[in-house]
Parts: sequence; C-alpha cells; structure tokens
Amino acid sequence: IEQCKIAISEWLKPIGLQLKPEKTRICHTLREIEANGEKVQPGFDFLGFNIRQYPAGKHVSGKSGGNVSKLLGFVTHIKPSKKAIKAHIEKVKEVIKKYKTAPQAALIKELNPIITGWSRYYSGVVSSEIFNKLDNILWQQLRAWVVSRCRNAKYKTLRKYFRTGKVILSNGKERNEKWIFQTKDGLRLQQHNWTPIVYHTLVKPNASTYDGNWVYWATRRGKSPEISNREAKLLKYQKGKCKWCGQHFTIEDQVETDHIIPKCLGGKDDYKNLQLLHRHCHDAKTAIDGSQSKSRIHDNETAELGAV
Repeated sequence: IEQCKIAISEWLKPIGLQLKPEKTRICHTLREIEANGEKVQPGFDFLGFNIRQYPAGKHVSGKSGGNVSKLLGFVTHIKPSKKAIKAHIEKVKEVIKKYKTAPQAALIKELNPIITGWSRYYSGVVSSEIFNKLDNILWQQLRAWVVSRCRNAKYKTLRKYFRTGKVILSNGKERNEKWIFQTKDGLRLQQHNWTPIVYHTLVKPNASTYDGNWVYWATRRGKSPEISNREAKLLKYQKGKCKWCGQHFTIEDQVETDHIIPKCLGGKDDYKNLQLLHRHCHDAKTAIDGSQSKSRIHDNETAELGAV
C-alpha cells in the first residue's frame, strides 16, 4: 500500500496534482494499527461517511459470497462521520439562534430543508441510531428556544409549541408522535427519524444488463429497453409479482397491463388504476369484473346504431 501511494504521487506530478497529506492516511478498517509510532483508529471517512468493520458473531457476520460462502467474522458498517454530525448540529444550532425572536412558522420553514436534505443523504446507510440521537438533541435545542421566549418550561407552555399527532412517512407507514414541533395551522418540523432507512440492494453476481432478463432489471431500476416505461414502472412498484396470482414474473411469461377498474366502467388510465398481470390472469380477472360483457354490449349497440 505504501508503494501504491508513492506510485500514485509520481503519476499525478505531470498533470500538476498531488495527494493532500491531511486527507491521505493508511489505516485498517477492522483493527487498530501503529503508523509512524502512533496508534491509528480503524476505519476512514469519505464524503461525510465513516466506513469501518466491526467484529461480529456467526449470526451477524458478513459472508464471502460465491459458490463456497464462508463467514468473515466481521460486518461492514457505513455511518455518518462524526465530523458531519457535528457540523449538522452546529448548523441547526445557528439557525435556531438566528430565529430566536422569529415566529415559529419561520423557524420551521428554515429548518425543514436542512433536516430533510441531511437525512435523505444518509438514508441509505446505518443511520437509525444517529437519527434518533439528533432528534433528541434537536428537541433539547427547541425546548431552550421556547424557554428563552416564554421564560419558563412548564408543560402547558411547551404544549403551545409541541403537539401530538400521526405522521405518515415517505414509505407510507404511520407513526404516533407525542412531541411534534408544530404551529396551530398544522405546519410541522420534520424529524430525522421520519426518513426511512433503505439500504442499497446488491446486484446479483451473475446478472448483467445485457443478459436479457428484463424482469429483473425492470423490477430493480423501473426501466428496461425491452419493455415500455409504463410496464417497467409497474414491475418495480409490484416488486416483480403479478397482482392477481402473487407469483413472480419470468422472462418467458406473457405480461399485460390491466385497468383495476375497467375503462368501460369509469376507470381512469393512470398509474393508480393500472396493474401488471400474466396474460391468463388478465383473462380470468376480465371475466370476473364484468368488463368483457360490458364491452360486448357496447360493441353490439354500436353495430346496431351503424346499421340504422
């Protein structure tokens, strides 16, 4: 690794670039090591993330993968770095201090983009515990904001600014919250832990964008060159399953787009009223919902009017 560092430095010289010493160091991601007579903590920071491995038992340990998978004895966790957490806390603190005498609505409108943006940036890594910690710090800061305005921290005073209610998360789930920083007209302050953690799903080892498996790639990405955009989006929304029989689609299946409420019965042609079905499932569903008989009656009436 030290030789690689020297080689990279030499390679960068002709184009006028060099490695920045403050941002370049050699470390171990699992164990503490010694470098230049000093102990170096495991893990490293990159783009606001801390990447590190932790010892783990057999039930939690990562696996090597492949045909002969083995336990590694550790698990890799990517978390928000301490530097990024501290900077975020300071930024929120500055805003609260700046809006010390401003209306509650003004403070909420200023904080919401900061909290939402930061939470979404770290929503794909191990951030749940940190989100809860930040929400606790935020509550303490807002409590101090209320006390500075009202000169007391009584329960009735706090309840003028904090309310209870249900929160609908971005994944559709509901939560009951007891201390929501909210105005009388319903303007709410976003919390960090309202952003669900969604981990990146690894691509299958033997999968390729050129393998013709349009079901897998459309389900994963919501688009595929082999089918229409509408079908690809429906596949991703349905997680690759037929809404009628519940079975996974395969590349050999005949797939058709169905209107949940048939158009002849007043159904609209939008995504909320669309679903992807096997061809035989589509036939079975059409026979039950009455759209087939309704369509035949309509065709017969049209034919009679044409004859007249």
